[in-house]
Order: sequence, then structure tokens, then C-alpha cells
Amino acid sequence: MKNLLKKIVVMVMTLEARILIARARPFIIAITGSVGKTSVKDAIYEVIKIKGHVRKSEKSFNSEIGVPLTVLGLPNGWNNPFLWMKNIIDGALLIMHPASYPKFLVLEMGVDRPCDMDRLTSWIKPDIVVLTRLPDMPVHVEFFDSPEAVAKEKIKLVSALKPQGVFIFNQDDEKVAEVAESILQQSIGFSRYSLSPYTVSSDKILYEHGTAIGFEFILTHLDESVTMNIIGSLGVQHAYNFAAAAAVGSVLEITLSEAATALTGHVPPPGRMRLLPGIKQTLIIDDTYNASPVACERSLLTLKEINGVKRRIAVLGDMMELGQFSIQEHERIGRYAAESADLLMTIGVRARGYAKGALANGMSEKKILQYDDSTQAGKELQSLIKPGDVILIKGSQSIRTEKIVEEIMAEPEKASELLVRQNESWKAIV
Repeated sequence: MKNLLKKIVVMVMTLEARILIARARPFIIAITGSVGKTSVKDAIYEVIKIKGHVRKSEKSFNSEIGVPLTVLGLPNGWNNPFLWMKNIIDGALLIMHPASYPKFLVLEMGVDRPCDMDRLTSWIKPDIVVLTRLPDMPVHVEFFDSPEAVAKEKIKLVSALKPQGVFIFNQDDEKVAEVAESILQQSIGFSRYSLSPYTVSSDKILYEHGTAIGFEFILTHLDESVTMNIIGSLGVQHAYNFAAAAAVGSVLEITLSEAATALTGHVPPPGRMRLLPGIKQTLIIDDTYNASPVACERSLLTLKEINGVKRRIAVLGDMMELGQFSIQEHERIGRYAAESADLLMTIGVRARGYAKGALANGMSEKKILQYDDSTQAGKELQSLIKPGDVILIKGSQSIRTEKIVEEIMAEPEKASELLVRQNESWKAIV
């Protein structure tokens, strides 16, 4: 009965969203890929809002129900049937009064299972498609036959692009670049390690009094260059996000300097490589929003690059939704952990693979600690850390590694402001 009601709600709200788009005719920017969708979405929003009223996906509303909710501008009803009924009524009222509807929609579009993108693109026809990355091992591969099948499903969004639409793509990713070569629409690449219309260079970690405080890089388009920085977060992924946002802005006649100004002071959402002060004069890299193999690689490489620290500690929780590839991917990431960290703490059953991979790559057994849950790990980590340590904390949503951050952050009273999954609905989930 519950599944039947869910299907009815999805069907009704999708129909309402479809009608509303047909009536309001917003300019649609759709984002897909296996990493970075939410951060790219937020950066694009900051750039294009100078052109008019914009609506973006809230948090990571990118599913068959999340996309209609974004289009309609309505909240998640979670498990409350009365809230869903209210949403349906409110959606019907919106259809009747579309005059004040946003000029632009910035939508995340993800897939969990085969045909998910087919269902979304049956009624979403974007003016711009942004494709971030298609790594060899994506998250959400569990219900697909292979990683290649996940990539094929995501690429369907490009096929839904309007005839006069524009494709914005990560030129450093070979699979993504091949997609650009196969389409008739205009395409604009962005990159860090190859020459593209929007090229990042000279990226580096910023320090203040010997402590990492952010990330800086140069973004070049034609003969114009701007220096951009992100204070309070680390990682080259931010450079990709800003480059993608500038490329989208160019389609709407926003100059590179205007895009740079719009992004000044922009901080990525909580749980995305955010820098937080920890107890005992330590530094936390909070990357607890989610975890996938490619994101874990990137986080560990960033941890390795930080200078002026006593110890580098990696706290890694399970990576979920990897299906038959779970064991090999956890062990592979464990090898990165051995190269990047002085101490490894694993959370969860699957995460034991990190320990195995780290041991195989020369990490001492004395430097590896294994725990079943985040609550226990957080309490023990308090006594283990020392002044000058930098602690990377990362794991899939269901592992709730943000609880560990809360245990060791210097200002736990700011948890609701600085950490992911702090609303009452999430906290109620055991």
C-alpha cells in the first residue's frame, strides 16, 4: 500500500510539474554526472541570479520526486501523507498562477536505477546540460549491470537537450569529452589539466598563520584571466565547479569578470570539504555529505597536500551502493589512505576493506582503527587527536559521519549551521 501511494504521489506531482513548465516556459539548466552535481548547481545559481529570478534544486533533490518538487517549489513531505496532500493542492494552485514563476531553473538530475533518466527526460527538455564527470567507478552502480551502464543512463540527459541548446562539459574527462564530439549542439568545455575555453591553472591551498584556510586558482577564458578563491573549503573540485558556472554564465552573456564577482565569498554547502576548527587546536576537513570512490580519492589526495601539520588522520565510513564492486573499491581506496594518512579510522563493515587495502600498501596495523558505527568512533577520536592534527572525515549518508564531526568540532553549538543532515527529520533516522 505504501509503495502504491508513493507511485500515485510521484505521478500526480510529475504531471503538475510538467504542466507548470509548459505554461511558464523557464530557461532550464540541468546538471548530471557522478560527482559534484550539488556544488556545481550552487555555483551556477550564484552566477546566473544576476540575470533574474532563479530557482535551484534544494539540497540534492535530483530524483523522480525531487525534480518535480524543485519545479513546483515545494518541500519534501517525508513520511507525512498530509504534507504530500498539501503539496498536491499547492501544486495545482501554482499551475493556475504561473505569472510570477522563476525565469531560470537549475536542476540536478541523478539516477539510481535503469530508466530513471528516461522518466525525467520525458518531460524535462533543458536549454543547457552540464556534465561533470563519468568516473570508472561511479556511485549508484548497485542496481546496474556495470559502471558503463550508469554512464549510459546519465548521458541520456544530453540527448534531451533542445536543438538550440548548449552542452557544458568537463573536458578533462575522456568519456565526457567523447559525448561532446558526438552531439550537434554547441558545446563548451572546462578543464584543469587540458586546454579548454575555460581553463583552471595555478591552483593551490591558502594558509594563514600556517593553517589551511582555503583554495585559490586562476581561471582563463580567451585572453581574460581572473584569480578566484574559496575560503573555508579545499579541493580542486571547486575550481571545476566555478569554471562550469562561468561557462554557463557565458551562454547568458555574463562575462568572466562578472561571474568571478558573483562567486566572491561563495562557500560550498556543508559537508563538502569544509574546513572547521576542531578541539585541541586541530583542523577538520568535513567531507561527510556522501562518499564515492572518485570523491574519496580526491579527498585523500587533498589531505596529502596539506602542509604544516603534525599528523594526517583519515576517518572513512562505508561507501554505499557499489554492489558487486564494493570490496574491490574499498580496498583500492585503502591504498590511497596508506599514502595520504598517518592514522586511518574506518567506520562500518564495508569500510574494513580500507584497512585491508592500507595494510597491503605498507601501513602499520598499529595505525589502523576499526569501528562499527560513527557514534562510538566519534567518542574515541576525541581522546586520540593531538594539537596540530588535520582530520579528514568522509562517508556515505547512511553512515552519518557528521556525528563524528560534531563530537570533535570546537564549536558544537554551531552544528545546525555548519553540518549536514541537521534537520529533525534526519536526526530522527536511526
